[in-house]
Amino acid sequence: MKIKELREMSDEQLELTAKEAATQLFRLRVQAQTEKLESPSELRRSRRLIAKVRTLQTERQSTAKK
Repeated sequence: MKIKELREMSDEQLELTAKEAATQLFRLRVQAQTEKLESPSELRRSRRLIAKVRTLQTERQSTAKK
């Protein structure tokens, strides 16, 4: 997901996206331990999506306090 798309989301949508990505990351980690992943790059994509969402949430909180 592009950062532009994430910026257009509401706070609730961002939180839901982060939860879904965290769930997917968990599943991928379990799958990586039990069997071979089809696409190991999915782990990195999930981690980066979570990081983007958390960064946006932090930015929004800091601008709201000002």
